[in-house]
Amino acid sequence: MKKLFRVLAPLLVLVGGIVIVQVLVAAKPEPEKNEDETRLVSLYVDEVQSEMVTVSVNTQGEVRPKTEIELIPQVSGRIVAMSENFSEGAEFLPDTLLLKIDDTDYRLAVIRAEAEVASAQTQLERELATHEIKKDEWASGRQKEKPTNFALNLTQVAQAEAMLRSAEADLRKARLDLERTEIKLPFRGRVRERTVGIGQFVAAGTSMGRVFSIDRVEVRLPLTDRQLVELNLPLGFMSNGMAEAPNVNFKATLGDRDYHWQGEIVRIDAAVDKETRLIYATAEVVDPYGLGATDGMPMAVGMFVAAEIAGVSEQSAFVMPRLALRGQDKVYVINENNRLEIRTVTVLSTSEARVLVTSGVEPGDRVVTSTLPNAVDGMEVEAIPSQQRG
Repeated sequence: MKKLFRVLAPLLVLVGGIVIVQVLVAAKPEPEKNEDETRLVSLYVDEVQSEMVTVSVNTQGEVRPKTEIELIPQVSGRIVAMSENFSEGAEFLPDTLLLKIDDTDYRLAVIRAEAEVASAQTQLERELATHEIKKDEWASGRQKEKPTNFALNLTQVAQAEAMLRSAEADLRKARLDLERTEIKLPFRGRVRERTVGIGQFVAAGTSMGRVFSIDRVEVRLPLTDRQLVELNLPLGFMSNGMAEAPNVNFKATLGDRDYHWQGEIVRIDAAVDKETRLIYATAEVVDPYGLGATDGMPMAVGMFVAAEIAGVSEQSAFVMPRLALRGQDKVYVINENNRLEIRTVTVLSTSEARVLVTSGVEPGDRVVTSTLPNAVDGMEVEAIPSQQRG
């Protein structure tokens, strides 16, 4: 009997333990089931506004002189004098003597030409005196036939008059060549390039450098056909008393500072560029190195500038923050059911702060200004007014 108990005792203990565990598990209360609601994406929104706006057009271009010439002498000779104003970058005033070419030969040519004029004048007077004598001779002789011009010395007088005019023309040419030994210009400008030096011989027709006028500078601004329509200007536009020129605000960044200059559109090309399909407008800035400079900084030739052309007429547009625009023409709108709608809009103009559109939204629509990487059309979201943005 004891032997049987030793065998059954461990088995009874094991079975009893299993039964106790099952009873405890069955008696444990079931955990409460918490069904969490789906968390919605919170997005900041702004309401679309309707406004009457004057649209400006943004473009860019390079500053270039309105007048730039290559300095070419009309006479040959050695350079005997050169002004300090004829140096690269230097400024010169109208009629400033920039270069002086040796004029010795040209002065001698003037003296010879003056002598030729005096000789021709003497010859003319001689022929005129002869004419008077022959005329009296024919009158006193009472010949019946009519005398010829040659017989009255009129032909010789005409020849002498022609010789005098030729001599006078040679004199004017000699004096003109003498004047051309002094290189002057009729405008205020600056020297872009100098290619000669004092003592150098220059031939007529060879370049001595390049200069440009600084009374005005021009900027050619490329425009698309859409931008031209926004400005309400026609092809071939010319600024005059009957058409007001649109203002242009130019901007350039030098170092860490922005500079601004004011100009105006003076004309628009009458043809479309066949390669780029763009239309070019020309803007002018008056006295860019003087009164037109900003804080002493001139709008210098060769500078690349951004241009904002002011609009000329008002139009209706829908206004929203710049952050609302996605890509080129998409915005996210939250409808009255808090569902996201991805819409396509027609963009009229953009700036750093806002975007103007003409279709795709309505006043009062809530447009999303938050970042939303994975937007799905129709997804449910939570709209938060942007005024609550921290």
